[in-house]
Amino acid sequence: MSNDICPFFVFKNAFTLINEKEGNGMMERKKLVALIMTLVVAMAVMTGCGSAASVTKAGDYEGELIMATNATFPPYEFVENGEYEGIDVEIAEKIAEELNFELVIEDVEFGSIIAGVESGKYSMGMAGMTVTDERKKSVNFSDTYAVAVQSVIVPSGSDIKSIDDISSEKKIGVQQDTTGDIYATEDYGDDAIVRYKTGPDAVQALASGKVDCVIIDNEPAKAYVKANDGLELLDSAYAEEEYAICVSKNDEELLEKINDALAKLKADGTIDSIVSKYISAED
Repeated sequence: MSNDICPFFVFKNAFTLINEKEGNGMMERKKLVALIMTLVVAMAVMTGCGSAASVTKAGDYEGELIMATNATFPPYEFVENGEYEGIDVEIAEKIAEELNFELVIEDVEFGSIIAGVESGKYSMGMAGMTVTDERKKSVNFSDTYAVAVQSVIVPSGSDIKSIDDISSEKKIGVQQDTTGDIYATEDYGDDAIVRYKTGPDAVQALASGKVDCVIIDNEPAKAYVKANDGLELLDSAYAEEEYAICVSKNDEELLEKINDALAKLKADGTIDSIVSKYISAED
């Protein structure tokens, strides 16, 4: 905020104006003082002196913790009966409680989460997100809170019986901008990859014969296979990875608070309890 509209300088300039009006009578001066004081009080409530912050800090949310996610990723985040559910959602709720914030969930395309967090639009991103060197160039990551694997979905009777049967000659479906996309592109080349905005879109393409397989995180993969007849999972994992929460590089304070909350939730068994609610030991 510039000095011209800072309450302190308005107040200073007000007395200069009052002195200039001294010869115009006591009544006019009193009215002018009352008007200026009203403006100063109103401005002081709305803002303070100094420069406007260009980076969103935890305290700027007035008690809100804004979480960007992509709610098509069961059991980590999904919508059921109009409500957000899942492992990430419940962990985020517990983190918000620890920080005395109200959790606000924004359901967006997965590929837009990093940019939104980086710009300060969202407090954090939590969407079954794997830590990668490329992503770390844009955002910071919390301590990990879950371990996951990438799996391969194929149609029943497919000639793809193992990971070794996948090649650049196949059409490989992935969710755009996920680690499945990254790994498959590195392994088989861009021409073999068919990208979809959501996991369900990729699985639907597989079910309709548009792609030969889909590479995606294991837990959502199991949910998709269960919901779609004629699909199955390969026995072996395609890749192993860890999930973490992304936070703006300009908000070290929030990152530290999130890590403190995660440490507490791990130590008291809360995270294990949440995970076991959605993922049974037999799965």
